Amino acid sequence: FPGGRVVVNLAPADLVKEGARFDLAIAISILCATGQVPSERVSAFEFLGELGLFGEIRRVRGALCAALALRLENVSRQLVIPATNAVEASVHLGRRPLTARHLREVVDLLVTGREPEPLPPQASHEPIEPVIPLDDVIGQSTAKRALVVSAAGGHHLLFVGPPGTGKTMLAHRLASLLPRLSDAEALEVAAVYSAAGVAPPAPGVAPFREPHHSASTAAIAGGGSHAMPGEISLAHAGVLFLDELPHFRPSVLDLLREPL
Repeated sequence: FPGGRVVVNLAPADLVKEGARFDLAIAISILCATGQVPSERVSAFEFLGELGLFGEIRRVRGALCAALALRLENVSRQLVIPATNAVEASVHLGRRPLTARHLREVVDLLVTGREPEPLPPQASHEPIEPVIPLDDVIGQSTAKRALVVSAAGGHHLLFVGPPGTGKTMLAHRLASLLPRLSDAEALEVAAVYSAAGVAPPAPGVAPFREPHHSASTAAIAGGGSHAMPGEISLAHAGVLFLDELPHFRPSVLDLLREPL
């Protein structure tokens, strides 16, 4: 490591930057500036990853989003991401991205051209059977008919009744009636979950989100001081279930009118 001070300029300055995903790119820049890595080879790659104190590359959120951005821009640069992010990128992109577990593996890639060892094959996601099928519900013919119509037409649904009549039980079974997501929908859902840093549902399975009634406006709609996707985004192409609706804050319910 060079003696003295190292100044890193993350331009443009007016774009807010947060998180540790710039660590790997900063480390490679320092190695280039000190002549330890050939700088002419760096332009062929994009680097994304957090560095530990001993050089290990840790998982970051948004790896799939970065891979999609490169694909949409139709650039020839390859993305180097942490090995722990490999599954979310490979499952939805159809190809294995360049992954690394340690900074030394990235240096070897740039100096010798030798790619890091591929990860062992991951278990594939098989189609998941509904865990709580509607067939288990005895009676409730009118409510079950409402669920089927809602799932078929993509309609909003409101259950009203006294406690213990099965409203929550029926609502939990709505996701099992939805068809499997298309490839495009599954990619959209995975990108939202990647940006949020949350484990996504299995590919093709519609998400089911059930926020607590004490959830804030930012938790439901997204945003905040560190902008993150909210529950309405995490429920994309799936079900957003608001149990005990009257207990939610009026400001949160008012906020839902426009996106719904």
